[in-house]
Amino acid sequence: MNARIRKLLNQLGETFWLVPGAMVLAGILLSIALLNVDRSGRLPAWLTESNWFYNGGGTGARTLLGAIASSTIGVAGTVFSITIAALSLAAGQMGPRLLRNFTRDRGVQMTLGAFLGTFSYALMVLRSVRTQEEGSFTPHLALSLGILLAFACVATLVYFVAHMANRINVDTVVELVSDDIRNAIESTVTDKLQAEPPPATFWSASTVIVDARRGYLQQVDEQGLADWAAKNGTAIRLLARKGDYVFPGAPIAVMSVHVPEAEEAVRNATALGVARGSAGNAEHAVRQLVEVAVRALSPGINDPHTAMSVLDRLGATLCDLSGTHLPSGVTLREGAVALVVPSVTYRSLADVMFHMIRQNAAGSTAMMIRLLDVLTAVAACESDPARREVLARHADLVWSDARRGIGNECDLADVGRRYATFRLILAHGVIGAIGALAH
Repeated sequence: MNARIRKLLNQLGETFWLVPGAMVLAGILLSIALLNVDRSGRLPAWLTESNWFYNGGGTGARTLLGAIASSTIGVAGTVFSITIAALSLAAGQMGPRLLRNFTRDRGVQMTLGAFLGTFSYALMVLRSVRTQEEGSFTPHLALSLGILLAFACVATLVYFVAHMANRINVDTVVELVSDDIRNAIESTVTDKLQAEPPPATFWSASTVIVDARRGYLQQVDEQGLADWAAKNGTAIRLLARKGDYVFPGAPIAVMSVHVPEAEEAVRNATALGVARGSAGNAEHAVRQLVEVAVRALSPGINDPHTAMSVLDRLGATLCDLSGTHLPSGVTLREGAVALVVPSVTYRSLADVMFHMIRQNAAGSTAMMIRLLDVLTAVAACESDPARREVLARHADLVWSDARRGIGNECDLADVGRRYATFRLILAHGVIGAIGALAH
């Protein structure tokens, strides 16, 4: 249930209508509250006699509120049209999977909510206005606040235009996705050593658990499932990791000791969805950023500078991992293994970051040089031998692709010098490499 609740909260947090809907409701409730204050007749005299306070009659009040309502709903339509145009541009140039970053943008949501909320507020106040023939009632306080809300909408419109002009900038999009990666990494890494997974022989007599559902695995309640496994004297190993597609009838887990209720327990501890990623999934955020780079390298767009900008952010992410430990996916209960979940590793993260970009950059001297520069910078930050070996593997792949795809000898020599610098950094460190290069 915890996994399903987290999935629901993530969906609500990324829902476009939630903030505008809440602001519409707030506008209605505010109008009701202020109308009650107006009807009570308890407003202080200094306020009602102020030049800043609305002192007109019912006819003027209706005209004013009608103007506010019609203009705000009209501008709300314009805001919605601009948002759709920005979404179309983003989908065409940066990939449809990045639309989620636009629809969950609080600036857009609050702008639309401000106009719709003001429209709802004006309608609710307008319905209460009565002229002299109808039994005079003019809600002076509610009207005065309505005027202030109209001016606030003007300021919101100015903000929205500047905000959208900035949001469709590809560098801004890259930075926003980088923030998602950084937040996901920070919530994933730990400074503590992790328990090692049990050997393969531990699962030699295991029983397979199948799942009849289908969809992408979005959330896993690891603690709850580990508690259940320990309570029932078994250990569970999930075969699907977050972001993997679960096929109906395919094995989703194995258990060391057979327990009849294990299938239901696994089903209750996992939440599937139609989308691959979810909040806090580092690999999914990396894939989004890689998609921007791959599209930028396509012949239709041909924007290598954007791809280089993506590489810079990916390298910075790997530098952030220096000195930290990624979770092993092993959960212990009283010293015994209760649950093993496939988790993100340094190798898997680096593969997601660099494989597709390298493959799509084949033949591009500038991209090969930038790839090696980024790998060199990361190698200078990283001291773990296993991680440095992963970086060396990717550098070797880049150099191999360069020798095969770059025909110009001068360009290939430039790439070769970058590769040699990487190897020197890897072997002797920054100081040693500087000395070697000097000679």
